[in-house]
Amino acid sequence: MSTAPKSQVLHIAEMVNYQEGSVVSRQITKSDAGNVTLFAFDKDQGLSEHTAPFDALAHIVEGEAEIAISGAPHQLKAGDAIVMPANEPHALKAIQKFKMLLTMIRA
Repeated sequence: MSTAPKSQVLHIAEMVNYQEGSVVSRQITKSDAGNVTLFAFDKDQGLSEHTAPFDALAHIVEGEAEIAISGAPHQLKAGDAIVMPANEPHALKAIQKFKMLLTMIRA
């Protein structure tokens, strides 16, 4: 998977398109310290409950999502962000189509 060009203005919301009935992702940048990935979720699509070994910041670029962390649901809309703590179970669901920038820091 290629990453986005460096030292160029990125139009984040335009870098990934919705696909019917799917979740689409595009890696923006990656290093040993972490990565940034853009996701597009079609309505009612999601990621089932899982854990990750590192904190991750989910920033909603457009649309609306429900992000559950350790069973507690959080409603987020464009402009909102939440930290999903390392090793805590979390799940995501598209209330409506949404795009999310996910930043994971490994350090």
